[in-house]
Amino acid sequence: MSAPPWEGLAINGERLLRRLRELGQIGAIDNGGCARVALTDADRAGRDLVLLWMRDLGLDITIDTIGNVVATRPGHRGGAPVLCGSHIDTVATGGIYDGNYGVLAGLEVIETLIDAGVSTARPLAVAFFTNEEGVRFAPDMMGSLVYAGGLTAEVAHDVVGADGARLGDELARIGYLGPTPCPGVVPHAYVELHIEQGPILERTTTAIGAVTGVQGISWQELTITGQSNHAGTTPMAFRHDAAYAAAAVTTFVRQLAQDIGGHQVATVGQIDLHPNLVNVVAARATMTVDLRNTDEGILQSAEARLFSFLDELASEEGVTIDRRTLVRFEPVDFDPRVIDLVERVATDLGHTVARMPSGAGHDAQMLARVCPAGMVFVPSVKGISHNPAEFSHPTDLVAGADVLFRVLLTLAEEA
Repeated sequence: MSAPPWEGLAINGERLLRRLRELGQIGAIDNGGCARVALTDADRAGRDLVLLWMRDLGLDITIDTIGNVVATRPGHRGGAPVLCGSHIDTVATGGIYDGNYGVLAGLEVIETLIDAGVSTARPLAVAFFTNEEGVRFAPDMMGSLVYAGGLTAEVAHDVVGADGARLGDELARIGYLGPTPCPGVVPHAYVELHIEQGPILERTTTAIGAVTGVQGISWQELTITGQSNHAGTTPMAFRHDAAYAAAAVTTFVRQLAQDIGGHQVATVGQIDLHPNLVNVVAARATMTVDLRNTDEGILQSAEARLFSFLDELASEEGVTIDRRTLVRFEPVDFDPRVIDLVERVATDLGHTVARMPSGAGHDAQMLARVCPAGMVFVPSVKGISHNPAEFSHPTDLVAGADVLFRVLLTLAEEA
């Protein structure tokens, strides 16, 4: 059997790292972080830069009605493309690797092939999806969800953000309300390269994660309404304290995760108090609860236990607690064949590799609805992400990109 045409090729690690740094300068914040929240001016500038790099390579580029950008290099046999990518929007206090790494590594794979004059049988494409983070417009992974047909662009356009802006208006304002319809072209397969955003690979000195799936996610927004009153003259037994109730919820969800164990995690990420004064019992607390598990049944059980606790707490404290589901995604299992391929390629390249679930949501879980999908993880130093201190070693970033290179090209030669 003859060697594949890409045998001996490797991605240009220096070029990949340079582009990560250049993109990271757009929306740069203190301590080396980055703030390119979806559909802001900074997001537009980041999109423009990546689009320029795509055009410089002569790729076929489409921008769809939710602002997803897909750049394709044709294959000599045609057929459905092998797609890779991620996102380039960030949280408000993010790093320069989350999402960006997968997009720029995919671009590097294609440029390496162009430089070597090597073609693939199937088309090879790289995409960046709109509003993966979901910090301004809910839900997260919105662009890939619309691409996969799980949400219509029309409904997404009418989503009002945390700042009161309408998503469709912001897409048009920054010039990325594209003409290509959604759902998008169904790929032959989708593979996403990403930093782990957790500590497992580093702590186990493992180079590559072959991701088996993504945890289910439940985001609840709670509005706790009590009674505002004087902090000095109101006896404790007569209080209806929204701040206390919020603290009780915070303590409960931590204990809930510890009781369930395994992959269960639970987080209170936001609490806003009103009137938020030092000498006034809080009248209202608005807060979020994030529950995640790899098992749908256990996740449903965790939700039920939370809701039961909220009912008991409201009765005991004389407050009302209204809840609204912000996001609800079931756990996703990735394609076994793609998982096997990632593991085999990493091993063949001499890397240690471990199968592992993802604790964070990713665009790959949406593409898994329509095609075989999988992910490749590389270590995150101290497991830190969504933080300016987010960092992955250059050698790990290059190693992950080389794994992606061979996984994509193997898939692109399939019938």
